[in-house]
Amino acid sequence: MRLTTKGRFAVTAMIDLALRQQAGPVTLAGISERQKISLSYLEQLFGKLRRRELVASVRGPGGGYTLSRPLEQISVAEIVNAVDESLDATQCGGKKNCNDDVRPCMTHQLWTTLNEKMLAYLNSVSLADLVAQQKSRAETPLRDERVRAQAKGPNAECTV
Repeated sequence: MRLTTKGRFAVTAMIDLALRQQAGPVTLAGISERQKISLSYLEQLFGKLRRRELVASVRGPGGGYTLSRPLEQISVAEIVNAVDESLDATQCGGKKNCNDDVRPCMTHQLWTTLNEKMLAYLNSVSLADLVAQQKSRAETPLRDERVRAQAKGPNAECTV
């Protein structure tokens, strides 16, 4: 079980969109350049995201994409599911008779429980949470530089 490129790229692109949509619709070309994701791949992903009504497209000059709902109302699980990402850890598609037997395999319950916990976690993380993390990460280096500059001051000793 692993989250494939499709799911990771979809989440990454949605974070990029969410961070930049305040200035208006965001182009896929811009996301492609910033995130180093193929434009044609983004077009496929955003087609699926649009069909699931997670994003809306704006045509014409100045067009692009915007989120169709507030950040707080979009979960990571919705994004991953929208691009047809399978998060099934059982490797049997959840079939009860995954061993071609009348009983499930010996580890079926373990992987089924993992699926449930993983889905619950991804449902609990919103796009707003991920955007807040990115904003916090972007501010941290600036804060560290300011603290170092204040500590050095005009009469401070150099400790480096």
